[in-house]
Amino acid sequence: ITASSLNRPTYSEETDSLLLGKTYTENNFGLISINNNNVEISVINVNNQTLESIILEVWLVILRISRYNGPIMSKPTREEAQKAVRTLIEWAGDNPDREGLVETPKRVVKAYEEFFAGYDDDPEEILRKTFEEVEGYDEMVLVKNIRLESHCEHHIVPILGKAHIAYIPHNRVVGISKLARIVDAFGKRLQTQETMTAQIANTIEKVLEPKGVAVVVDAAHQCMTTRGIHKPESSTVTSCMRGIFKENPRTRNEFLTFIKLP
Repeated sequence: ITASSLNRPTYSEETDSLLLGKTYTENNFGLISINNNNVEISVINVNNQTLESIILEVWLVILRISRYNGPIMSKPTREEAQKAVRTLIEWAGDNPDREGLVETPKRVVKAYEEFFAGYDDDPEEILRKTFEEVEGYDEMVLVKNIRLESHCEHHIVPILGKAHIAYIPHNRVVGISKLARIVDAFGKRLQTQETMTAQIANTIEKVLEPKGVAVVVDAAHQCMTTRGIHKPESSTVTSCMRGIFKENPRTRNEFLTFIKLP
């Protein structure tokens, strides 16, 4: 099955491990391996299943693989990435062999591993562990001023700012540090702020099933502050409200008051 139009797998649960280039067992019917642009499927245990049911299960697996992160592709080697950085240095007009730049390709590739570490995270798995012993607590849980570091997918320059996340629990809560980790999981990718804001809210809503979720991101985009229109004083605010935060103005205004936004 050619999978060039699918997405790179990062999904994981206790029974699954979908990692690029590895083989894993799925649904008792066989083995699936993902290598470069192909999904290779070996049916080893059909039992009484029909061919149609096997095909359906295979495509369900592929759909689960395709939830995150861009197309399946053969990831360049570290050496190829460093060569690409060297080419950009030359294109910029400098000499990549001079003393100050000779180690720069290695440093840039190492920095990219940190900048884009979110591609290796499963945001839903981060929220999977919850706590039900909350003495009936059903008021707002708010973590504000979460440092946000991302990169604009159009120019690969930083997006820097803060995220504010609130939810109203329904019988269970999640560790507050996990909310900050969700920001990193989606932030440390090539992003647009609008998409990232929605992804954070949607993931919290899906996994925790709270009464409501509110996410506000306030960030400066260096594609606007250091190039192009050059407006360093500008910031962009995006919001995503779900459940009671969207339906009840009083709850929404309480949240906005807490984070001191009009």
